[in-house]
Amino acid sequence: MPELIWNGKEEAVKAAGKVPYRLLKEDRNLGYGDDSENMLIQGDNLAALKSLLPYYKGRVKCIYADPPYNTGSAFEHYDDNVEHSTWLSLMYPRIELLRELLAEDGVIWFSIDDEECHYLKILLDEIFGRNNFVANVVWEKKYSPQNAAKWLSDSHDHILCYAKNKERWHPYLLERTEEMNARYKNRDNDPRGAWKPSDATAQAGHGTDSQFYVLNAPNGKSYSLPSGRCWLYTEPVMMQKIKDNRIWFGVSGKSVPQVKKFLTEVKQGVACKTLWARSEVGDNQEGKREIKELFGQDVFDTPKPERILQRILHLSTKENDLVLDAFLGSGTTAAVAHKMNRRYIGIEMGDHAITHCVPRLQKVIDGEQGGISKAVNWQGGGGFRFYRLGETLFDEYEIIRPDIKFSELAAHIWFTETKRPYSGEGDSPLLGIYNGIAYYLLYNGILGDKKPQSGNVLSRKVMSILPPYDGPKVIYGERTIFGAAKMQQLQITFKHIPTEIKVY
Repeated sequence: MPELIWNGKEEAVKAAGKVPYRLLKEDRNLGYGDDSENMLIQGDNLAALKSLLPYYKGRVKCIYADPPYNTGSAFEHYDDNVEHSTWLSLMYPRIELLRELLAEDGVIWFSIDDEECHYLKILLDEIFGRNNFVANVVWEKKYSPQNAAKWLSDSHDHILCYAKNKERWHPYLLERTEEMNARYKNRDNDPRGAWKPSDATAQAGHGTDSQFYVLNAPNGKSYSLPSGRCWLYTEPVMMQKIKDNRIWFGVSGKSVPQVKKFLTEVKQGVACKTLWARSEVGDNQEGKREIKELFGQDVFDTPKPERILQRILHLSTKENDLVLDAFLGSGTTAAVAHKMNRRYIGIEMGDHAITHCVPRLQKVIDGEQGGISKAVNWQGGGGFRFYRLGETLFDEYEIIRPDIKFSELAAHIWFTETKRPYSGEGDSPLLGIYNGIAYYLLYNGILGDKKPQSGNVLSRKVMSILPPYDGPKVIYGERTIFGAAKMQQLQITFKHIPTEIKVY
């Protein structure tokens, strides 16, 4: 497979692994509504994505990414004027972490313009695998031509779609429109309802010998096949279809036979095309109007309309699935996910995480009726929590910070050992069992000791009160009194805190 090379790629490939795990600190003053799993995170998305791994690796069903396009213009809220190589180096580790968070049957959608689209395509091929490329959606973002354009008037953007595992992800069908259903009429008062006529022949190359014949119809006429065509059915099947009133010979009863396709028998949905017209999903102007209605002014140059996110989430998710947007911008993805009853995580670095994303989601929870609200019958409700990036788990000397809670260190250790998200409640020294190995953590008084340090030593007494497991065990603690022979007998691998905890 071709590989994209740029100045700084070697460092970019290693960047995700070098990002330290940071804590997410909740600010209850900025959260809103009912207690919820929904998260709004303010901070650098590279660090935030790394911090989410211990809890959400492989759990996100749909990711939408609308990164700075590197167009050469300076956006108010983004540094959107960097060299191509720098832009690629910024994107590579973020895409790696996004892929780690994506579920095996999940999908990611990347909005991008012509400037970086084809570079990004190769980057995504490398990280996701070219075989997991789904489609390049072309979105009509503008209607009016730009007469001042020096060459061609730019009227579209791209949305690159990749599955984590293409064999396991399949999009949901779009709902049928009234226009589609209007093509079906009941021309002969058939009790099975509305239908539309379709060709009763097929290309000859797709037929068998039994599909080539002169049709002697009950109306007394004989019908020969056009050149290069065969009948859709064999003669016995065709005669049965005629008997069942599934073949239409026109109002006169003498016309060329056509198959009756009943509305009740077609799929109650349609496959999504790769060309998305503004009439279907909105355009930049619609996005700007929505933002202006919310905030009274244009605060973003190219916000996405809610309808385009509605389509992406409709194709990719069902209710309660988890959605992630690491370039949250004006908060559209979170707002649409909330209205569609999806769980969500939104990450935004700028101050507008507070000045715009928070108030927008507050309005959603209070029942605002802009965007897709009426289309999905949104009435308000729910909530979200607000987080900032906190300190790293370890200080500059790679010592555990004294304010680290048991559950925080437990999540880190479980993830670094198993590469699986931690789902424990943080109230047991047994973190879990994976691949036949039990993992324990002795830290910060988890065994109920008055002196936290006393329970962090693996002794006979401590061993007697640990949740039992008859098999291999990995136990983290400050030290152990057991010798090598006893450890082998008990099937214990002991790891010292903090020296044997992986920092990255």
